[in-house]
Amino acid sequence: MDLFFYAIPGLILALVLFAAIRVIRRARDLRQVWNSGLTAEARCLRTYTTTSGGSGDSAVRTTLHHVYEFTARDGRTVRFEEEDGPGTTLEGDTVVVHYAEGERVRATAQTPSHRKNAVGAAAVLVLLGVIAVICVGFMVTYTEVSEAGDSLVEDSGTGYGTFP
Repeated sequence: MDLFFYAIPGLILALVLFAAIRVIRRARDLRQVWNSGLTAEARCLRTYTTTSGGSGDSAVRTTLHHVYEFTARDGRTVRFEEEDGPGTTLEGDTVVVHYAEGERVRATAQTPSHRKNAVGAAAVLVLLGVIAVICVGFMVTYTEVSEAGDSLVEDSGTGYGTFP
């Protein structure tokens, strides 16, 4: 039974850690791409939407995707997909993309906004931190309560106690 009260919060903590790593990596990648100073004109090849949710009473979330293609400075043709771009960018439109060269070219069509990137990442990390603190607090509290219950059982002995 104790395993249940440690495994579930432990799993949640693992998911929180995974999400925190993804948030930090995405914020770092955006910062590197914007700081590289490399830009190119890209063509929007395709736009499409995906939906999630909507079962029962949950809200439907629609995500707009854009597929871009551009030629990097070294002559490579790079194609990438980006979520939550502007709804005004349509197939065939030309946009400015920022990219960073390397073995794997990273790019974005988002306009540079270092403050928005940092504040957004910090807000998500704070939320994940609160979830982690709640999980750890739950496990510590459960440990203390179960140890107190065990000591009460051990102290009861035969059930015949002395009264003051």
